Amino acid sequence: MKDQASSLRELVQEKNEYNGPQAAPPAPPPPPSVVVMPPADDAQTVVPAYKRVFRPTIRTSARVIAITSGKGGVGKTNLTVNLAFAMKKIGRRVMIIDADLGMANVDVVLGTVSKHHLLHLLQPEVTLQDVLIHGPYGINYISGGSAIERAVDFTPQERQCLMDKLTACETMADIVLIDTGAGLGRNVLDFILAADEVVLVTTPEPTALTDAYAVMKAYSKNSEKKDLKIVVNRVYDEEESNEVLMKLQRTSEKFLSMSLTSLGMIYEDRSVMNAVKRQQPILAAYPDAMAARCIEAVAKNILYGGDHEIRLGWKGFLQKLLNFS
Repeated sequence: MKDQASSLRELVQEKNEYNGPQAAPPAPPPPPSVVVMPPADDAQTVVPAYKRVFRPTIRTSARVIAITSGKGGVGKTNLTVNLAFAMKKIGRRVMIIDADLGMANVDVVLGTVSKHHLLHLLQPEVTLQDVLIHGPYGINYISGGSAIERAVDFTPQERQCLMDKLTACETMADIVLIDTGAGLGRNVLDFILAADEVVLVTTPEPTALTDAYAVMKAYSKNSEKKDLKIVVNRVYDEEESNEVLMKLQRTSEKFLSMSLTSLGMIYEDRSVMNAVKRQQPILAAYPDAMAARCIEAVAKNILYGGDHEIRLGWKGFLQKLLNFS
């Protein structure tokens, strides 16, 4: 009889300073209303994102989406920044919260420098506009610094101060992307569980798959409402992506009683590394590259790939993260 570990083993064995804003690309008109293909009930059927048909969904509140990964180096932050770029091109207002504490990777990808972070909001004279970075290409973000890591030690007054100042983010954005740290640290799990939606980024590498499964297991055990989506990054062909997705889906359904929704795949593309060296999003540096087209398809899948339930929204996210009753 196969146990959970043996099934997982089979899965993995088989296979500087900112120079000022740059002009943002003109936003194309919103896509026409068309019928979206519903997610397949059969876990063996995987429809690549770039082959799907999309339809708009009606937003009632800001969507809070945590982008996470089991291990570092799978392209999580780069994907987050480029998703924000792609969504802005479509006409959405997007804000990134860089919650990869202490790493400031959003700064690196965009070639910017954050002089303030969330912790500075505890100072009476510091406003939300002081910590909000208006980055190039119209990408706005806030550096988390060590503020959220200290959340459990905040006094009630400090928590309320952060709550009061950060609540206004919802009026500035349709979508808030939370770039979490990698792995399963306490703070990472807090972000994942507070968000209404979670996007798990992995690659076909055995270590990445094993760590991705660990995130899936922790999320399944602790989340009240399971809404987990997956992106397979750095694949060489569609067959490889389908194989990874099917095995993760089967493992999740068998051992975790949780379904996974595929947002698509992103091809291995040297243009990604070249864009990182230039400290630009690939959608800006190489918009016609294969990886750029895949990321745009993933962004459309997030926006239009089905109905989205906003249970907590941005204010609920803050209340849960800051340990409000």
